[in-house]
Amino acid sequence: MKEGPVKVGLMGLGTVGTGVYKVMQRNAEDIALRAGLPVTIAKIAVRDLNKERSVSVPRDMLTDDPRELVEDPEIDIVVEVMGGMENTLDLLLTALRNGKSVVTANKDLIAEHGRVLLDTAAEYRCDFLFEASVAGGVPIVRPLKQCLAGNRISQVMGIINGTTNYILTKMTEEGLDFETALRQAQELGYAEADPTSDVEGYDAARKIAILASLAFNSRVVFSQVEVAGITSVTDRDVRYARELGYVIKLLAIAKHDEERGALEVAVRPTLVPVDHPLAAVGGAYNAIFVRGDAVGEAMFHGLGAGELPTASAVVGDVVEAVRNLRDGVRGRILCTCYRNIPIKPVEETYSRFYLRALVADRPGVLGAMATVLGEHGVSIASMLQKSSRGDLAEIVVVTHTVRQGSLMDAVARLRDHEVVDTMFPPLHVEH
Repeated sequence: MKEGPVKVGLMGLGTVGTGVYKVMQRNAEDIALRAGLPVTIAKIAVRDLNKERSVSVPRDMLTDDPRELVEDPEIDIVVEVMGGMENTLDLLLTALRNGKSVVTANKDLIAEHGRVLLDTAAEYRCDFLFEASVAGGVPIVRPLKQCLAGNRISQVMGIINGTTNYILTKMTEEGLDFETALRQAQELGYAEADPTSDVEGYDAARKIAILASLAFNSRVVFSQVEVAGITSVTDRDVRYARELGYVIKLLAIAKHDEERGALEVAVRPTLVPVDHPLAAVGGAYNAIFVRGDAVGEAMFHGLGAGELPTASAVVGDVVEAVRNLRDGVRGRILCTCYRNIPIKPVEETYSRFYLRALVADRPGVLGAMATVLGEHGVSIASMLQKSSRGDLAEIVVVTHTVRQGSLMDAVARLRDHEVVDTMFPPLHVEH
């Protein structure tokens, strides 16, 4: 049990680290009363000691050697918000072995090495907490691990990347093309100069790997997630989706098919019905939709990134770590991946699909396309013929639910068909 002030070592003083410092300084009195002990930041590891910062930090608190934090016997809790993988993993494992609880926002690290970190924390009777690793200030990790622990979760689905949601919102509401919307997101600081991780779906894939592991108690890593980004989504797709009664969102989806005993875990641009709760989630907001056998359907919504929303989640974990340290009950948060559920092959998953193609503008073409689709077991739910472009016509098709492997075989056939000029990438349709 701990008596007296709790000392925190903060690794990183970038956007999130600055937010953590601000929140802990501004709300110090309330944090102490809620945690049961005073909490102070004792030391901060930074890359550049001379960098100008938006917060005033005493120089003697700074170090450019993060190992000082994990080796300092006076530091009780290490907060890691500097990012990175292998070197960071070594530092956090050392902190845990030295008896320090760890709080992190590092989704990359959790998605790959969460199990070894949780197991090490349990072995050394420390806490390892990572609420901020998914959806910023939106509480979802703790609800899945604790509040919903009595449920058998069947699905977790959500918008967990604010950058792509902002871009798609601008494309939907203002008719912008992808490149223009991306530039706006970069100008406002929602997107990095290199937006690859966001727009290609990698950021969301790491987050859904974490959520799937928590929801289904089976280890899922980044490489097992089917990933498609939004770079191929055009303003035409957004407009046609709207005509059909949908909006396009980059959804992260994890489903447990109990009948087949397998998981489906994916990130992909998806047509969502306009009356679905996720369709109304706009701008840089995140939302996660959970379905359980006892709770039914629940949705968690809020700002998914940024200095203060993410700091909110980090500091919440710090408060929990302090309470556990005070009461001598650290190490209760175990890795709950006690199952080993296989990941369903992509081709064996089922969905509805949106198809768009440029085809020869002559009689019999629609029948030829329908024949190819029918030969592969793809049934058409609706079809639109849009305006012609010279001697080409634009066709939009929405299918009934079909095996993805069959759909992709049909698309491959259509791409080589004499009546088809261009077959655009299919999009999934949620229903």
